[in-house]
Parts: sequence; C-alpha cells; structure tokens
Amino acid sequence: MLPEQQRRTLDELTEDLDLRSGDAASKLSAFWTMLTLSSVIATAGVITDSTATVIGAMIIAPLSTPIMGIALGIAKRQRNASLLYVVTGGSLVVLIGVLGSLVMPSSYDLLANSQIASRTSPGLLDLIAAIATGLAGAVALARRDVAAVLPGVAIAISLVPPLAVVGVCLGQGAFGLALGAFLLFFSNVLAMVLAGMITFTFLGYATEGVPEQVDRPGHHKVVLGALLLLITLPLAANTLVVYEINVWQGSVRDAAEHWLRDTQDAEVTGVEFASTTATITVRHTGDLPPFDELMDDLDDVLPDGIHVVVDTTVGQESHLGVIGG
Repeated sequence: MLPEQQRRTLDELTEDLDLRSGDAASKLSAFWTMLTLSSVIATAGVITDSTATVIGAMIIAPLSTPIMGIALGIAKRQRNASLLYVVTGGSLVVLIGVLGSLVMPSSYDLLANSQIASRTSPGLLDLIAAIATGLAGAVALARRDVAAVLPGVAIAISLVPPLAVVGVCLGQGAFGLALGAFLLFFSNVLAMVLAGMITFTFLGYATEGVPEQVDRPGHHKVVLGALLLLITLPLAANTLVVYEINVWQGSVRDAAEHWLRDTQDAEVTGVEFASTTATITVRHTGDLPPFDELMDDLDDVLPDGIHVVVDTTVGQESHLGVIGG
C-alpha cells in the first residue's frame, strides 16, 4: 500500500492537513476564499439543477482538508483546530445556501430538482462509498506518487453540495429535507474521519516519533466508532424504506398495466411515491376502465393508508381514494 520510497513524512502530512502549521495565514486565507467560492458555485448549481456546476464546486472545495486533519489528529492522539474549521466552514456553506434560496419562488418544487432529491435521502450505500473514499484520500495523501487522484476523491465524496442543499431547504422552510441532506454530510464526515484514522494508523503515522513507553488514551476512537454506528441506524432504516418503496412501485406498475390490458393505446408511463401518496401516470386516448378494478388490485399490494392518484396525459387527475379506507 505504501512503498517506503513513496512514503511522505509525518511532518509533510501535518503541513498539508493542519491549517495552523507553517504559514497559517496563507493557508487560512486560501481555505476561506476557496470555501466561499465553492459554496456559491454549489448553491448556484443546486438551484439551477446543474450537475456540471455542482461537480465544479466539489473539485475546488477545501473542506476535506480539515476533515482529514481530524483523522490525522485522532491517529496521533493530538488535538488540533481541524474540527473547528469543519464546523465553522460548514456553517458558512449553509448560510450561503440560505441566502441563495431567497431568489427561489416559495412555490418551487424542491423534490423536482435532482440535485436536491438525490441528497435528501441517504442510505447505507452512501456510507460505504464515503468510507471507501476516505481510504482512497488517506492513501493518496500518504503517497507521493498518487496525489493526482485527489480531485477524483473530491468529486466522489459529497461535502459542500449537501450543505448547500441544507441551506436551500432551510431557506424554503423544508426542514425535513434539510435534515436528510445534513445526515448525508454528517455521515460522510464520520466515515471519512474513521477511514482516514484507520489508514494513518495502519501506515505508522500514529506512532511515528512517539516513544514506545508513552501510552496515551484513545477513548476518542471509541466515541467516533459509536457515532458512526449511531449514524448507521437511520441510514439503514432509510435504505429499507427506499427498498420497500421500489418494491411497491413495481407492484403498482404491474397492477396498473394489468388494469389497462384491454384498453387500446393506453400505457403506464410512471409510478411515483411522495409521502403517503402513490401517483400513477397514464397515457391514453380512449376511455379508461373503471377505477374500482384498479383499487381492488392495489389493495392486495399496498399497505393501508396509501392515497392513490391517477394522472392522465389529457390533463385529468383522479383521486381514487385511500387503500384500506
């Protein structure tokens, strides 16, 4: 993993990750300047639903530096100011997101925006990706010959964009969506710190320059592990919910297609779930079969309390009722 000729020294690693070491004034100036600009870019990309713009914000965002600084500090069992920069920097991104939301109309459909919808419902796969990204970032920082992969690491991990989504959603009063985006950011930070800490320890930086007889407490590692376990629970629960909704979507589509089997030029073009409402989009030219037949079929595949709506291409929206109601 780390050939000796490619191994960076602990001093070099500390110089890169500790914003207070070396020329601290220049480091902090660059950090706050680039973080502010990346926050503006990310907020603009989120509001305009532009993937390219959001990726650009990821590449220049410097927030991963203090996050990996936390990991190095834990591995060395030494305190640094990295956590402070992550908290204050994250707050700045959220504030810029809130200010950016002021240009959006109050009737804006947040979930219709793919940049927002994709960051408000994190799952276990997001956590796994964050851990792998943290490992890749730590290895890249420790080796002299793979620094070129760091931009890819910046793109792979979602840090500034979800915080921008938090701000935009808060500005629009969508507190539930804001909480989901913050959960994505927080889980990514914990995963990166844990992965970085393990990697730096495994590569020998935890004991470099430390006398063997020195035994410093490592309770913070236990706390970090407990936090990661705690964050895993809601992510796992959300993963199960998303899986169940996908199963329901497939069952509803099958039932709707069976309902339309004898109707010429009619097809199901989409099935969407929003909260407790299932919306079936149907394209047709002639008359539709009785809705009671569809409700009878859906009663067997959906839980009680789901409201069913059929939306047609001719501009009609039929509210069929509630399953089990």
